[in-house]
Amino acid sequence: MSETSWTELLRAEGARRTADVGWHFDDPAAEIGRAAHGTVRAALPDLSLLRAGGGDVQTFLQGQLSNDIRDIDTARSQLSAYCTAQGRMLALFRVLRHGDGYLLQLPAGLADTTLKRLKMFVLRAKVTIDNADAELGQFGLAGPQAADLLAGLGLPAPETDNAVAHAAEVAVLRLPAPVPRFLVIAPLVETAELWRRLGPATPAVGWPAWAWLDIRAGLPSVQPGTVEAFVPQMANVELLGGVNFKKGCYPGQEIVARMHYLGRLKQRMVRATVPAAERPTPGTAVYAPDFTNQSAGSVVDAQPAPDGGYDLLLVAQLSSIAGGELHLGSPDGARLTLVDLPYSLPAQEKL
Repeated sequence: MSETSWTELLRAEGARRTADVGWHFDDPAAEIGRAAHGTVRAALPDLSLLRAGGGDVQTFLQGQLSNDIRDIDTARSQLSAYCTAQGRMLALFRVLRHGDGYLLQLPAGLADTTLKRLKMFVLRAKVTIDNADAELGQFGLAGPQAADLLAGLGLPAPETDNAVAHAAEVAVLRLPAPVPRFLVIAPLVETAELWRRLGPATPAVGWPAWAWLDIRAGLPSVQPGTVEAFVPQMANVELLGGVNFKKGCYPGQEIVARMHYLGRLKQRMVRATVPAAERPTPGTAVYAPDFTNQSAGSVVDAQPAPDGGYDLLLVAQLSSIAGGELHLGSPDGARLTLVDLPYSLPAQEKL
């Protein structure tokens, strides 16, 4: 089976892709409602997998990414940022072992440019990097019965966030979420067969529902509209285990370390809701009274809220967050209501 055949299978079930939404089946808000109140299977062609291998691959990735690649084994995945020399994130990967190498998951819209940039730095190292989407597929399961559905497929269900379990060529990852949530990665033929076996008894959802679960979990992403917008700490990446401050050099390491050790962080990611008429896109500016007509931050991602309006993650100035008044898109735009993250900010930054 090819990548095209996999998306054709999804289209046969009613899936379609629109530029502003991504892959979805019917109404994104309705799909998010199903994810909020039941168990769903999520089609994920909006995510890509880069595959890195070769004798020097661990050393190479160790010198490129913000986390300690040596900590990854077959039972554990990790978040890791890929930064510019100025410490700004070009991509945020979920990294896991795959055979003798690694898979790096990221939004499909960033796959080509990120792959090209990584290849620039291979030089004479014994490293190969390619896009694995023509060979590997992925889908998600989320909800109270997700673990039972995996068991029905003969697959393991890891019990802790970021854990990975394997059954032959299938990898199952557990991801943070307000409900049990798993990512299944397998060869395309097996991906399609597992998806079919889940059948119509498990409602199918698309990218908006999966991204909404990320928002609920406080998990950031780097989208085409936010490339180079955030230093990892601004998006709470270090709080989610995505930065190792003792691992040594990588692009941007000096900036990231200085922000950590000298306490110069002035912005943080928070969660909010907003009664906007249209979905705020990643990178949309956020305003606050203490910054008058100047942007105080920007949207990381936003998706329809089950009860109307939008749920979103945004990065903003700590002073503006503490002030409690944030507006979307303009100084007099829709007012944002802050919502607690499912994890704590450092004590000195609590708002």
